[in-house]
Amino acid sequence: MTLELRLIRSFVCLSEELNFSRAAERLHIAQPALSRQIMALEATLGVQLLHRTKRKVELTAAGTAFRNRCCRLLLDVMEAEHEARRVAAGQEGALAISFINSSTYGMLPPILNAFRTRFPRVELKLFEMTISEQIQALRVGEVDIGLLRPPISDNALMSRPIGTQQFIVALPRSHPYAQVGRISLSALKNDPFVVFERQQSSLFYSRINAMCEAAGFVPMVSQKATQIHTVVGLVGAGMGVSIVPDVAKNLQLPTVSFAQIEDNPAGVDVCLAWRKDSTLPTLPAFAEIAATAGREYLAGS
Repeated sequence: MTLELRLIRSFVCLSEELNFSRAAERLHIAQPALSRQIMALEATLGVQLLHRTKRKVELTAAGTAFRNRCCRLLLDVMEAEHEARRVAAGQEGALAISFINSSTYGMLPPILNAFRTRFPRVELKLFEMTISEQIQALRVGEVDIGLLRPPISDNALMSRPIGTQQFIVALPRSHPYAQVGRISLSALKNDPFVVFERQQSSLFYSRINAMCEAAGFVPMVSQKATQIHTVVGLVGAGMGVSIVPDVAKNLQLPTVSFAQIEDNPAGVDVCLAWRKDSTLPTLPAFAEIAATAGREYLAGS
């Protein structure tokens, strides 16, 4: 047995009007055509849905039960149509987002807030990962888009830069240069350094070592760490000074001061990355909003 939505819609309209002439007018069809549709529906179901007389039309008990179910069915169909259009337009669905740890106290909150404001129906699934973990997760489709740092050497992925973070110096509040606001790296050549682990933070490790070498010294390592917040915490504990991205200022540790670097080293980029073959409708809107919100955050920080 196959029930056509066209027949169901005609029956529901007639059940509301209980008048073939008015129902046919609403449906923009001829009255005889409506009568044939109702008879075809009753024949398909094998039950009588209506009592018809010359003076009135009434629903049978079966017709009343069928009408109630049909009303719910048509509402579900209408919502399914709307949902399909919203998903196709990127206004609904789900999006799996990976991010580096430091973005949680940097640009990630304004990006998420801007996207949720525009697209409240999209479910966001968030995953904190290292850069290498993100690249692998993007490659195999575990996440849809990532917030990370370049370079991204994977031909399956494409990226979009959204801004640059500058490097600054983190110093214990007790340090002689804690209040100067601006400092040359060479002034720290005799200080112990808290540095980033080479294996897990290779980008920071290589860039910071290159800065120190350009300033004429090799940093004396007192402690090593992987995450920015750990490095800053160790600085606050008096374990040494460090060079960190300026997002570290957002940690606002009372035992740490920050200073600009007179040497003006190049900053470190932040980007979005996703699979080149992705057809996810929600992705382009997120990428555009994230790029805008990310740039605005960096400009105001």
